Amino acid sequence: MTANEMPPMATPRVAAGALFFDTEGRVLLVKPHYKNHWDIPGGYVEPGESPRAACIREVAEELGLSVDVGPHLVVDWAPADNEGDKILFIFDGGTLSEDDQRRIVFRDGELAEWRFVAADDLDAYGPARLTRRMRTAATARRRGRAAYAEHGSEPV
Repeated sequence: MTANEMPPMATPRVAAGALFFDTEGRVLLVKPHYKNHWDIPGGYVEPGESPRAACIREVAEELGLSVDVGPHLVVDWAPADNEGDKILFIFDGGTLSEDDQRRIVFRDGELAEWRFVAADDLDAYGPARLTRRMRTAATARRRGRAAYAEHGSEPV
């Protein structure tokens, strides 16, 4: 089969982020200057970079924290009308101690603020599929098993 005979293949954008918690079980959210909603620390994977490496790099760039993230919690197929196909990874950032929280510094200027938010209150901070993805990741963490999602939710 030649290159011209190959069927079309998806070329999704890939992004990775970390789900951090405080000792009360609330989720760390960040407010980027360039978005109208809150998000988790993370960003796009660069060419030749693994999703895990991208997550670690993005956390260091955005929050000034050097962390060794845990296992992935969710992989989400989440195409967007204006961005095309996307595959999004969320890794377990663990629990941030008060000392870790004091060390947060917005190194790259992308973020305006951060806060911990209870899982029941996430809907007020971001688009529905993002909050579904965060809840799916938190559930995967509790049950000790990674999840596959589409548009933020596990398929039935």
